[in-house]
Parts: sequence; C-alpha cells; structure tokens
Amino acid sequence: MEHISLDASASPAQARRAFRDGQARPTCGIARGYAQANMISLPKEYAFDFLLFAQRNPKPCPILEVLDAGSYEPKIAPGADIRTDIGRYRIWRDGELADTCDDIRDVWDEHDDLVTFLIGCSFTFEFPLMDAGIPVRHIIAGANVPMYDTSIRCADAGRFSSTMVVSMRGIQPSQVAQAARISGRYPGVHGAPVWVGDPAGIGIGDIAHPDYGDAPVLEPGDIPMFWACGVTPQAAVMASRPPFAITHAPGYMFITDVPDRQYMA
Repeated sequence: MEHISLDASASPAQARRAFRDGQARPTCGIARGYAQANMISLPKEYAFDFLLFAQRNPKPCPILEVLDAGSYEPKIAPGADIRTDIGRYRIWRDGELADTCDDIRDVWDEHDDLVTFLIGCSFTFEFPLMDAGIPVRHIIAGANVPMYDTSIRCADAGRFSSTMVVSMRGIQPSQVAQAARISGRYPGVHGAPVWVGDPAGIGIGDIAHPDYGDAPVLEPGDIPMFWACGVTPQAAVMASRPPFAITHAPGYMFITDVPDRQYMA
C-alpha cells in the first residue's frame, strides 16, 4: 500500500485514496484549495424532511450536493465512493450511535434507498484565513477542531428538529473582524460566524471541554469565534431518532474536487 502524506499538499484524489486504504485522521489542513464536506445518509422516506430541514437552516446545513437514492458517487468528486473515501464514519440506529468504522459498504448493502447529503464544511475557509496571516491553532497543533452543542434553536422541519452545533477558533482581537470578513465570503461552507465572545451566550458551559473534536488550543488574549457546524445533522439525528443514518465522524470530512473559490460569494 502506498503511504500518502495527508497534508496541505495532498490532492483530493490522493487523500480519498488514503482513506479508502485505511488511513484515518481529521481532515483539517489537508488538500489546500479544495472544499470539504460533511456527510449524512438517510433512508429515502426521511430524505425530504431532512432536505427541508437543511433549506430552513442554511447556516449549519449548506447543501453542496444531494445524491440519488442508492448512489454513492458524488458529482463533486467523480470516481469517488462515499462508502469508503471518508476516514471515519458513524452508524446510527434509532438516534443512538451504534458503531464507528472506516468502511460502510457492508452496512450500506443492508439498505437500497439511502439518500446522501453533502454539506459545506468550515475547513474550506481555514486556508484562506491562514493565507491572510490568521493562525488556525488546531491545524498548527495537529488537532481536530473543537465543536460544541449550543442553545441556538434550528427551525424544525417535518420529523427533524435540533439545536445548532458550532465549531470554535480562537482569534486575536485585532484579527476578529478580518476573520469574519474572510469566512463571510464563503456562504456555501457556513459563512461568517454566528457568535463571537462569551460562550455562555449560546449555552456553552465549559469551552475547555467540547462535545466533539479536541480540546481548544487558545493563546493569551484570544477571542473565541463560533461558526455554524455541519455536525448539526448528527444532533438532529440524536434529537429526532430516525431508524437509521450514516454520518461522517466529526472532523473527518469528505474532500471534494471543487476548488474552494467556487463557494465564494
């Protein structure tokens, strides 16, 4: 097996092949210049309700592509296989996490009507932040981004309801406005932050202990900035309890062939 260096220089195809071959790590800092995506697959019976949920909640759930029922090759990455090309998956049954794995072909074959949604990810605008001289501390530290459940209510749709999940990056005060402007240029991958400052204002009790990802890396004076996060659909699965779902594991994204600039407003 060829060992591929999973870093900024990897192409999307190289990264996906590495994941298909069994490598696994969070995808922040991989494949500079290409959009990344969250993933959720649901039985067709639940697909319309989730589509409506995403349309009513475009900040946490900006849809990049919806695959046909049963399809596993996205148009935004021709030749890819959604069942193998993500480093880590989560299997959900009746809203409970049933398994974590690196290949979902066997469980996929148990269902013939799964509809897959690919949803924009804030990892897409991290390289533009760094290009502007704004440190992205979890990438520098080789860690996953911290993510938190919040008290921000999403709009209900059909059988789906949830509060919003957010990701956090610590930014120096002199760079907060610039970070908001840069990320705001990418509405297709969550856009500008939803909250800046005191975490308690959005129901986060302890910023040092995120609900998903790794502990935050903060420097003295950093102001926490919070972006809507594509793990929100997993919170919706836990809250709404569909009989079956497959998602990516938080921080382990699907890397597309689409240049990130195509999602600039």
